Amino acid sequence: LNEKAYAVTTPLLTKADGSKFGKSTEGNIWLDPELTTPYQFYQFWINAADADIPKFTRYFTLHTQEEIEARESMYADNPLELKRLLAEELTIRIHSEEVYQSVLKVTELLFNRKASKEQLMTLSESELKTVAAEIPSFTFPRAVLTNGANIVDLLAEHTQVVASKGDARRAIKGNAISVNKEKISGQDAVINHEALLHGKYLMVENGKKNKFMLEATG
Repeated sequence: LNEKAYAVTTPLLTKADGSKFGKSTEGNIWLDPELTTPYQFYQFWINAADADIPKFTRYFTLHTQEEIEARESMYADNPLELKRLLAEELTIRIHSEEVYQSVLKVTELLFNRKASKEQLMTLSESELKTVAAEIPSFTFPRAVLTNGANIVDLLAEHTQVVASKGDARRAIKGNAISVNKEKISGQDAVINHEALLHGKYLMVENGKKNKFMLEATG
C-alpha cells in the first residue's frame, strides 16, 4: 500500500533458569479459567522461583517503580510475601476480587492443618470441585449411601484411601480418619446422603497430611 507500518516489540521473558515464559512451555498458565483455574493461576505465582519475582513484578504489576522498590526493600528477607502480593494483584485483576477470595478459601482448606469444619462448610460446589482437582479423588455410586454405608466398607471397597478393611480399621482405631472434618470414632460409623456436601462430595482425611475427595455419582 506504500504506507508506513509500525510495530511494538518487547524482550522475550525468560525465567531465572533460562527457560522462556510462554504458552508452549510445560507448566504454562492461561487467562481462561477453563484452561487454568484461578486457584492454579494463583499458585503459579506463589510457587515461582524467588529469583524470578523481581522480573515478574516489573513486567506484570501496575505499581510504580518507586512502589516496587519500596516493597522489595521492606520484604527483602521475605520472598514469599513478595510472591503473595503479586499473586493477589494478578488474580484480582484477571479473575476479580470475589474469585480471589474463593481461591484463598480453597488454599486455606488445603494447606492449613487447623482448617475447621465450619470453613469446609462455607465452600461452594465449584470450590469443592477445585479442591477435588488438587488432591487424590475417587468416585463411588450414590446408591451405596441409600441405606447408609459402613465407613470401613466405604473406604476399603469404593476408594483407595486405604488398601484394605484391615487398614481402615487400624486407621480408625488410631483416630486418623475424618469425614468432612469430623473424626470417625468407631468402626461401626455409618455415612449417609446427609453427609454429602452440596449433595455430591465427601472430604476424607487419613492422618494430618493425607486428604481425599469422594464424589457420589449416578
